[in-house]
Amino acid sequence: FLSIETQPPQMSSGSLLPALNDEFRKLSHGDARVIAEYLWIGGTGLDLRSKARVLDHLPEKIEDLPIWNYDGSSTAQAPGHDSEVLIKPQRIFKDPFREGNHIIVLCDTYKPNDDGSMSPLAFGDGVGEFSSAGSNTRAAAAAIFSHPEVLAAKPWFGLEQEYTLFEADKVTPLGWPKGGFPGPQGPYYCSAGTENSFGRDIMEAHLQACLFAGVKIAGTNAEVMPGQWEYQVGPCEGLEAGDHMIVSRYIMQRVCEKYNVVVSFHPKPIPHGDWNGAGCHTNYSTAEMRDAASTFEYTATAGEFAGKPLKGGLAKIVQAIERLGAKHAEHIAVYGKHNELRLTGKHETASIATFKYGVANRGASIRIPRETFHQGYGYFEDRRPASNMDPYAVTAKIAKTTILNE
Repeated sequence: FLSIETQPPQMSSGSLLPALNDEFRKLSHGDARVIAEYLWIGGTGLDLRSKARVLDHLPEKIEDLPIWNYDGSSTAQAPGHDSEVLIKPQRIFKDPFREGNHIIVLCDTYKPNDDGSMSPLAFGDGVGEFSSAGSNTRAAAAAIFSHPEVLAAKPWFGLEQEYTLFEADKVTPLGWPKGGFPGPQGPYYCSAGTENSFGRDIMEAHLQACLFAGVKIAGTNAEVMPGQWEYQVGPCEGLEAGDHMIVSRYIMQRVCEKYNVVVSFHPKPIPHGDWNGAGCHTNYSTAEMRDAASTFEYTATAGEFAGKPLKGGLAKIVQAIERLGAKHAEHIAVYGKHNELRLTGKHETASIATFKYGVANRGASIRIPRETFHQGYGYFEDRRPASNMDPYAVTAKIAKTTILNE
C-alpha cells in the first residue's frame, strides 16, 4: 500500500485507490483483442451512455463492427415489455482512457421491426424532422447532409462548446466559496493564476485526450464566469461536426469523473446575478461563402446592409443570414433547452424574441467577423445555440435553411 506521503490526491476513477486502477489498466494482454466502447445518446437527448465489447481483432472499417443492442427501458427509450434498442456503429475514435488499440465506437439508435429491419428511434412532439428527446437525430441530420445540393455546398462548422465545472455537490462551481459568490466577472476570461483560473487541469486533460482520440478539437480557453471554460471543435464538414462534438462531450464527462468534478452544459448554470450563461456558438460557411473569387450578387433587405448591393462570399453570407432570420422561431426551438434563461439581451446575447445581425457584434443573434467583412468572404457565427444543444439538429437545421431554403 502507498504511504500517506506518497499517496496521490483522491480522485474518482472507478476505484477508492486510483493507483490500483492503473495497475490493472497497464496489464498486457497482447495486441490481438480490442475493447470497443460503444457510445450512444440516451433518453434525455443529453445523457451519453456506453458499454464495452471485446473484439477478436481491430476493425479495419466501420462496417466490420457488429450492430449491438441495449435495454432501452433503462434509458427511457423503450417500454419494458419490448425493451431492446439497436445501436449501429457510425464512427471510430481511439480510446484515450484505455490507450493501445482500444476504441470508442460512436453509434446511433434504432428500433427493431417485426420483419427484421430497423428504423431510426423517433419520438413525437419534436420540431420538423427532429423528434423529441431520445430520438435518433443523427439519422435525420444525415438525410439533410446527403442531399445533393448540400453535398455540393460543402458546409463547414466550427462549434464553440462552453461548459461549467462544479464540485461534486452539483451546486458550487469550481473556485466559488461554499454558499457564496466570487468577485465580479472581469479577471477570469482567458486568465492565469490561482485567484482567477479554476479547473485548468481538467481543461488540459480533456484537450490531450481529445487529440489522442482523433477528435477535431481546435482550441480552448477560460470563459467569463469563474469555473467556466470553452473548447472548439472543427472545422468539420456536414455530419462530422455532430459526431466529433458528441465524442468530445463524452470525453469531458470521463475526464471529470477522474477528478470527482461535475461538468454542466446548462445554458444558465447560475440563474441569478451578473453571471454569463453558456452557449455553443456555431460558426458556419459554405464553399461559396469561402470563395474569394465568387461573383454571386445579393441585395440585403434588412439589417445594417439593407438596400445595399453585395457581391461575392459576403453576399452569400448575408443571404444565408436573412434566411435564418425568416425562420428564427424554428431555429430557437431546436437550439437547446432553457435557452430563454440565457438569451436575454444581456451578457453578450441578443434577446430570444428578436433577430439581428452585425459586424463584430457579440450582442447580436448572428455575428459577421470583422475580417470576413473586410476581405469580402469567410464565415459567420450563429450565437443563439445553447451549450446543451443537439449538434446534429443545429448543424443540419442551419444547412437546410441556408442551402435548401426550407
